[in-house]
Amino acid sequence: MVEMKCHRFGPFDLDAEAGELRKFGIRIKIQRQPFQILLTLVKKAPLLVSREDLRQAIWASDTYVDFDHSLNAAVNKVRQALGDASDSPRYIETVPGQGYRFVAPVEQPPAEKIENASAPIDWPKRRNAILFAAASAAILIAVYLSFHRAPKLTDKDTIVLADFVNTTGDPVFDGTLRRGLAIQLEQSPFLSLIPEERVQRALHLMGQPADARITPELAREVCERTSSAAVLEGTISSLGSQYVLGLRAKSCRTGDILDDEQVQASKKEDVLRALTQIASKFRTRIGESLISVQRYDTPLAEATTPSLEALKTYSTAYRILSSTGSTAALPYFDRAIQIDPKFAMAHAFLGRIYADVGDSVRSARETRSARTLRDRVSEHEKFFIDASYDLQVTGNFEKAQQTCELWTQVFPRAAGTSTAHGFLTGFTYPVFAKYEKAVEEGKKWIDADPDFAIAYVGLSYNYQSLDRFDEAADSIKRATDRKLEIPEFFVQRYDLAFLKGDRREMERQAALAHGMPSGEDWTLDHEAYVAAYFGQLEKARKLARRAADLAQKSSQLERAALYQTGEALWEAFLGNVPEAKRGAREALKLSKARDVEFGAAFALAYSGDSPLAETLATDLETRFPEDTAVRFTYLPELRALLARNQHDFEKAIDLLQPGPVDELGSPPSTFFAFFGGLYPAYLRGEARLLAHQGVEGAAEFEKILNHPGIVVSQPIGALAHLQLARALQSSGDNAKARSAYEAFLTLWKDADHDIPIFIQARGEYAKLYSGR
Repeated sequence: MVEMKCHRFGPFDLDAEAGELRKFGIRIKIQRQPFQILLTLVKKAPLLVSREDLRQAIWASDTYVDFDHSLNAAVNKVRQALGDASDSPRYIETVPGQGYRFVAPVEQPPAEKIENASAPIDWPKRRNAILFAAASAAILIAVYLSFHRAPKLTDKDTIVLADFVNTTGDPVFDGTLRRGLAIQLEQSPFLSLIPEERVQRALHLMGQPADARITPELAREVCERTSSAAVLEGTISSLGSQYVLGLRAKSCRTGDILDDEQVQASKKEDVLRALTQIASKFRTRIGESLISVQRYDTPLAEATTPSLEALKTYSTAYRILSSTGSTAALPYFDRAIQIDPKFAMAHAFLGRIYADVGDSVRSARETRSARTLRDRVSEHEKFFIDASYDLQVTGNFEKAQQTCELWTQVFPRAAGTSTAHGFLTGFTYPVFAKYEKAVEEGKKWIDADPDFAIAYVGLSYNYQSLDRFDEAADSIKRATDRKLEIPEFFVQRYDLAFLKGDRREMERQAALAHGMPSGEDWTLDHEAYVAAYFGQLEKARKLARRAADLAQKSSQLERAALYQTGEALWEAFLGNVPEAKRGAREALKLSKARDVEFGAAFALAYSGDSPLAETLATDLETRFPEDTAVRFTYLPELRALLARNQHDFEKAIDLLQPGPVDELGSPPSTFFAFFGGLYPAYLRGEARLLAHQGVEGAAEFEKILNHPGIVVSQPIGALAHLQLARALQSSGDNAKARSAYEAFLTLWKDADHDIPIFIQARGEYAKLYSGR
């Protein structure tokens, strides 16, 4: 017997027997040699396959071929077929000078067996097989003719869901069936629903309240406003003890009926099963391939919960999340979990909400629960849970990036896939300093959901990190032109005004944010950083403490701790050792979250408290063994400071050498706090100064000054002028050193006079000036 296998990865099936590559069941054109290369790499995955092994396997008999050119060209054709790229591989990774590795997860469906050609032929058995094959072919032809009519919707069309008309008198179905239908249809790689945020935005512009029922009439108006193709109108009625579900698709443009389905449920407990059936029938009738429907069709009770009551509460939570915001939705997701503790997606959304408000401990707890229950969700939702798990629990941003990239490829049109674009824009790409890619994902995020306000913040932030401040400002203006406004806009506009030196606009944005129910504490913290940047330390302390007090009053202890950590870091950088140590310890009393612990350990190590800093570093290493920031950013910085405290400056420099994470990236400590950006360059510059390497030290501080969009108002941005002056003086360039000193002293013209580093700077400048 010869065993034949079909290999599956992402949306692709690689059929070795047929010599075919299929995507969503559709054959992809690929030549023989590229196909053989792909098959070889997939069979060996995840092992490295050398260039020589590929030559022996594919070109051994051809002695005249230019092998290197042929191999490179063939691999490029494989990547084109897969939609892959060499600089950010989802499937094929190049190992320079060695070969290639297939990096995507590979599934192997159960192997089929075929008869060995050398075995004796059993003619009666063969005759029966032929007859069976002929009958099967006839059935397949009938199926083909049935399902290969011209599709009623295309892969460019979008759909609006109306609420189900419920004549049963049972309120448990209100809102529940609409969300359940959305969950089923979002499993499709073919269909695209209008995101709930966009529906709610359209209703708001139509003068409808947030809790308005989306009647067929309202749905049709939303459909027209969003330039969608069709409206889905659902009904549920009772027939004795039985229930009848109906689903009708209508063209928004003509009103024509595109599809009309009806399914019966024998009892109330079977309604979710019936909803699954009617959604599947609709998908096949409207133009999606049967292969796709069969592959991505987890029953609703398995993808969510068998409890109608839990699903109703979850549906309410989802609607509130889309119309009002995270905080208001939180108790409803929590209630859904109380009804059904195994409701995976309710845990996942709670984890996301806690992450959004800066409570990483609770976020990790809920996300970890969702991960243990991931077999109770659809394939689409598994991507959400897996990405959330690596972002919010392990901190493995490399894996999160790979998951999100694959997510966008497998489900390119699903409404929930906008979350993948959001994760790439707001988290993974910025961490690795891939700001250009983050900008592209931000544009896709907005295209997918143009009324999701936070998407504009993500796009603006990445433009800012590239020092493209006008485009960053325009991103926020695009949102306000759509009548969108959230607290994050005030903070972003405030930072952009700072970068442009527009003090009046800074004051205006701060005034607008003050008194808001959410966001005031964050704005106050950014005002505190600006005050510290200009050496106005007493003002900075007051603002930071007001921010921390507001956060504590809202029971957001981790955010309060982050604000206190930022204050401790300023004190350390500016030479106020006792205040830095006190602030770090106070922050740790409020929270032991990852970024709080890192910031506190940094402030303590910078202030000379090596024993406690080392204890905290060890704790970070133990608690977060996979965490990208901990492994490649936080621990190297802390260990460099500890080495510096031992006067081992060369070791400190070596520990701070660029690693897998680009130091121009945005570490997680910048997400909800505002510290950590370009710290490695600052520490390395200081270590080089202590090692009497003035020229090299100057280059590090110039790197900070050359990237204002990353540093913004972190105090090291101002201090880099002073440190540059010291480095230039150390290298013997007194003229440029004087200019750098003067740049710093100009920034600090209104600074508090008793700051230790300011006292040192004035003395150094006076000495240099007098020696001119």
